[in-house]
Amino acid sequence: MTLRLARFAVRYLTTFFIASIIVFLLLRVVPGDPAEVALGVTATAEAVAAKRTQLGLDQPLINQYLSWMGGIFRGDFGRSLTSGAEISPLVWDRMQVSLILVLTAMLLSLIIAIPLGTWAALRARSWDGVVITAASQLGIAIPSFLAAILAVSIFSVRLGWFPANGWIPPGYSFTGFLSRLILPAGALAAVQGAIMTRYVRSAVLDILKDDFLRTARAKGLTTLQALRRHGLRNAALPVATVAGLQLTSLVVGAVVIERVFAIPGLGSMLLDAVVGRDITTVQTIVMLLVLFTLLVNLAVDIAHTIIDPRTRAQ
Repeated sequence: MTLRLARFAVRYLTTFFIASIIVFLLLRVVPGDPAEVALGVTATAEAVAAKRTQLGLDQPLINQYLSWMGGIFRGDFGRSLTSGAEISPLVWDRMQVSLILVLTAMLLSLIIAIPLGTWAALRARSWDGVVITAASQLGIAIPSFLAAILAVSIFSVRLGWFPANGWIPPGYSFTGFLSRLILPAGALAAVQGAIMTRYVRSAVLDILKDDFLRTARAKGLTTLQALRRHGLRNAALPVATVAGLQLTSLVVGAVVIERVFAIPGLGSMLLDAVVGRDITTVQTIVMLLVLFTLLVNLAVDIAHTIIDPRTRAQ
């Protein structure tokens, strides 16, 4: 088990460093001088040269890369090219908002998908199973931004149950925080829940066809009892893998949702940095998203090791 975890750590650390090199080099080949972007088009050549020296852009690429990575490991992400403010405090604040939104949406989608997907598999040939399957297929076809717009139109504009946009930290007003979290998290969860429902249904259907489950039913257990005692653990393996992939895709979906609901998250900050050509902020946020993806994949690998005894034996 310890050796397996060590292998996971080496693999993902290697991936992280390779991704950091790719991100660093790609942003360096983007047309335009960051110093000119920071100073504006009216800046003189002397001012641009002085700004390049201040930003360290006159240093060799290897020195720039090592300085950037050293700052990331220290938690010092540098300064914004457009505003000159420190990036670290703003990034941590925005990250908390995005994580709350994404993790809440993922939790809600699993709460929706696991019972509905299991029931749809058990009742695959009945009318209710067909209805759940059709509804999940319809949910997959609806983009998250369209679900967000429909939610605002119905629950904010017509019914007036929830605010249409904005964000309040939970420490400031928990009631206001919940009222502004429900619609964006629900819009994300509705689409992801439909996707996860399909995967749960497929995983449970595959398990129901296995010999060990038929043997359990032959010994007197009902289908539901056999599935609960012997099948769900096996069905959890592919579902855990897909849940990890969907969690990382939720970060991308959250970018649009944050714009629709005017939420000050990491996605909104990334879009503003791209528009402003703030390379320092862009590469920092991209690397944080890479790190988040790798940590999710590591958690999925560890979950597989815990759930499946055969993996631990290997």
